[in-house]
Amino acid sequence: MNIMQAKRQILRHLLQAACHALLCAAAAGLLAPAHAQAYPSRPVRLISPYGPGGSNDTSARLLGEALSRKYKQQFVVENKPGAGTRVANEQLARAAPDGYTLLWAAAPFAINTAAGIAQHYDIHKDFVAVGPRVLGPLFLIVKADSPVRTVADFVRMAREKKDGVTFASPGIGSGPHLTAELFMAQARFKGLNVHYRGDATAYTELLSGRVDATLTAITTALPFIKAGKLRVIAVSAETRSPVYPQAPTFGEQGFPAVVGYGWFGLMAPAGTPPAIVRQLNRDASAVLADAQVQSRLIGLGLQPEAGDSAAFAHFIDAEVGKWGPLIKSAGIVLE
Repeated sequence: MNIMQAKRQILRHLLQAACHALLCAAAAGLLAPAHAQAYPSRPVRLISPYGPGGSNDTSARLLGEALSRKYKQQFVVENKPGAGTRVANEQLARAAPDGYTLLWAAAPFAINTAAGIAQHYDIHKDFVAVGPRVLGPLFLIVKADSPVRTVADFVRMAREKKDGVTFASPGIGSGPHLTAELFMAQARFKGLNVHYRGDATAYTELLSGRVDATLTAITTALPFIKAGKLRVIAVSAETRSPVYPQAPTFGEQGFPAVVGYGWFGLMAPAGTPPAIVRQLNRDASAVLADAQVQSRLIGLGLQPEAGDSAAFAHFIDAEVGKWGPLIKSAGIVLE
């Protein structure tokens, strides 16, 4: 073998060794494509399906601000109200599935589907549930001079009234409206939901004596409760709520099926990479577990609920399954 042949053989062995090392490194996951970037590498849109100032908008901004600090990228809240949240939902359904457009979805996301409303999207095919969620517990509240002190008292009063009782509701098809309907169905008494624009007006009507009760969020009522003008009878949740832990559940008072609430949770377009979904769920969950964030949410009448993406998806399916039969049996028409 001459010198040139020896050099070529040595070079060939070196190249083979180098290729082997590269393949091993790739198999071990030590190499990444040169173009790969950590998520997020640019601002993220976080769509709120309501206007500024409400609990959905405020909680979305709390979450967005915390994620902006963590990622050193802006999570910009965009308010897209309209059509019972369908305007915002449709925007997300049409967005690129890259994690840069998200939705802080609300309860009508499931209720609209349960009601069979025509929509330009399918909540099971066009979205992926990211989670976690926050719940807005609903409370049965009466005037302080009412003889009602328990759920049993309320049911007795409702059955004695020829025309039934009246509930002030913040809107047709809302969580409070449907939960009141659920209460009437479970306890077998007649009642009427009187719809107003928001919780504040509903409580004004209750204080005036023009309705018998509300079954809605408690935040607006707290000053009147502390002043001794309103009385809290029950919360329609599985367990007592940190928002107002003094209130026993309907289940504690004999009606375990009366469970309903408003809720918000993080959604992404279908096809969003699973790694991004897991990352967002993990980091949003960490935000909602922060003591200061929890305190601010509770002040808004909201309670954070831990859970992975699969748990949030199951929750949404359960909401559709619960409200669909009730809407049909009660003859509720939503548009």
